[in-house]
Amino acid sequence: MSEMDDFNRRNIEEFRANAGVVGGFFEGTPLLLLHHTGRKSGIERVNPLAYQQVGDSLAIFASKGGAPTNPDWYHNIVANPDVTLEVGTETYPAVARVASAEERGPIWEAQKIAHPNFAEYEEKTEGREIPVVLLTRA
Repeated sequence: MSEMDDFNRRNIEEFRANAGVVGGFFEGTPLLLLHHTGRKSGIERVNPLAYQQVGDSLAIFASKGGAPTNPDWYHNIVANPDVTLEVGTETYPAVARVASAEERGPIWEAQKIAHPNFAEYEEKTEGREIPVVLLTRA
């Protein structure tokens, strides 16, 4: 198991044990669990992700900690936008879509203000625009 897999597993366990609240690195950050299907494997995957409420939708960010490439979950939801979310103690189906350029700007700026580590991720990407994905209850 990779370090990232172990990190995610521990955060998923803590999320479920504490009604969606996670400490440590995610202390004070709204967190959800994104269930998505691997585009190549067909296997269900689960990722803990920071989110922002945007109207009736939730926005998530394909930052990958500022890596030069988008995370695997992003490619998976582009290929199969039908996902399941765990938010707090609630689990429900949702549909994912990449935010338009017009939508992305204000959402991304608000995320960087609320959580400055996202501004750091942006600086580390070396020019990659971090996608913002909107999740809407199905």
